[in-house]
Amino acid sequence: MGKDSKPSGGKGKGKQTSGGGDESTANKGKGKGGKAADGLGTCTYVKARHILCEKQGKINEAYKKLQDGWLSNGDKVPPAEFAKVAAEYSECPSAKKGGDLGWFPRGKMAGPFQDVAFNTPVGATSAPFKSTHGYHIILSEGRKN
Repeated sequence: MGKDSKPSGGKGKGKQTSGGGDESTANKGKGKGGKAADGLGTCTYVKARHILCEKQGKINEAYKKLQDGWLSNGDKVPPAEFAKVAAEYSECPSAKKGGDLGWFPRGKMAGPFQDVAFNTPVGATSAPFKSTHGYHIILSEGRKN
């Protein structure tokens, strides 16, 4: 969907089946987001949940609910609790599944969404951000090559 997908050769089918081993060795060397030391931004797949709202006020309200429950104490939001907030606030069809997007490869999601999804540490929740589809909050649930 995004411009980021073109260099990987379309939808990345070759990358998924044969290129994964090469990227796993790159985890220590370089990262797209400039976070090479912790390996963020270098994986091939991410598992994530998200909340999507058309209006900034609504996404801020959802984020405040997450902050009041966990983030203000420095805690990580449990996926089940994030799912409840997603079901209540998200305007995406994935809201019915608690915002669950499942596993997706690099190049499938557009620009800012992909950048945030692939650079949010596992278990962490992103701050609200804007994409071409609206305002999002992402909960990173996993990464793999």
